[in-house]
Amino acid sequence: MEVWYPSRKVGPKNFRQRMERVCPGARESTHDNKRQSHSLGTDLRRLSGRSMEDDAPVIYGLEFQARALTPQTAETDAIRFLVGTQSLKYDNQIHIIDFDDENNIINKNVLLHQVGEIWHISASPADRGVLATCYNNTSDSKVLTCAAVWRMPKELEPGSHESPDDSSSTAHTLELLCHLDNTAHGSMACVSWEPTGDGKKVISLADNHILLWDLQESSSQAVLASSASLEGKGQLKFTSGRWSPHHNCTQVATANDTAVRGWDTRSMSQIYCIENAHGQLVRDLDFNPNKQYYLASCGDDCKVKFWDTRNVTEPVKTLEEHSHWVWSVRYNHSHDQLVLTGSSDSRVILSNMVSISSEPFGHLVDDDDLSDQEERRPEEKSQEPPQDSVIATYEEHEDSVYAVDWSSADPWLFASLSYDGRLVINRVPRALKYHILL
Repeated sequence: MEVWYPSRKVGPKNFRQRMERVCPGARESTHDNKRQSHSLGTDLRRLSGRSMEDDAPVIYGLEFQARALTPQTAETDAIRFLVGTQSLKYDNQIHIIDFDDENNIINKNVLLHQVGEIWHISASPADRGVLATCYNNTSDSKVLTCAAVWRMPKELEPGSHESPDDSSSTAHTLELLCHLDNTAHGSMACVSWEPTGDGKKVISLADNHILLWDLQESSSQAVLASSASLEGKGQLKFTSGRWSPHHNCTQVATANDTAVRGWDTRSMSQIYCIENAHGQLVRDLDFNPNKQYYLASCGDDCKVKFWDTRNVTEPVKTLEEHSHWVWSVRYNHSHDQLVLTGSSDSRVILSNMVSISSEPFGHLVDDDDLSDQEERRPEEKSQEPPQDSVIATYEEHEDSVYAVDWSSADPWLFASLSYDGRLVINRVPRALKYHILL
């Protein structure tokens, strides 16, 4: 049943005071002038699948514009996200966002990223303190997007974390480990880490080149191990890429223009190509973490498509829920039927793609696997296969949503980032969570 109700104030009543205490310098953006100027008609929002019992979203505002977001992949205990800013006037920053889910508040630390505005950020899967950024560098009136690997200060790593009162107002300095030298290859689009490795291999995409790097000497040196190039007419450029967690991490998918291509990292040769995967530019890719050969893509045609790379003539499924470019798509790491998308229509959509998931008939777990609060319900689960559907539409953003991602510590929690610097942390609706678990 659909429920209509007026939008509520985000967070607890003392959210403004809490933000000012924990996050000085950040603007609390839940009650700005734009939201106050909305008419009653737009204030009545439909949030499909969300009820009054669901936890309210938590919003954090950065001082600068931003489009780069990643969870701290190697951190599986604390809920932590990294956000990179885009400022032309001031030193850019990486905000380390720690979410306290018990008290529903955010703690943050700030790292200075003085080399340029951040276009992409990724975290090492093996070392919690190591990350990579792609950033703009201006030299001789030319702008080149470069890439580097960094280490955050030891005191900011979990276990040796300063208290918010001591650290939140102080900007820390990143330690440069190495540059990924792209002087001969062009502007970097993204850096992707080998998913299950020791954090010593990364793929970077530079113009029409795909580059495989070995990080040596404690990541202080990057050696180009192999490379491949796009061949064809025109100025071919990669827009995004993703390293597959399957096949012993020997496959990478890339997007250029309207095409999606697969590569074997051992030979750096193309293994499949989806020509015209989208009607317009492909913006993002993600592999199903639990089902081999399945890949999601999104693009400027407002669509999200799901592919079986063994047969790329037609997509397995297509979603057309967004009304503008779709910038980001992410599978849930544990429950691959849950798919997040973010778009220039300012919305985040959570879809339940159960029919093409690794468990299309649902999942049964032992009582021992459930917490006291998640005891098995007496009702029997329906034996009919669930249908694909949009679970929830999140409308806390007022600008283009450039990035969405799941927490690496809590499979039911995710973050989204819009260009105005608004980071929103949300949870999967409880009803869906219990349905999946029970």
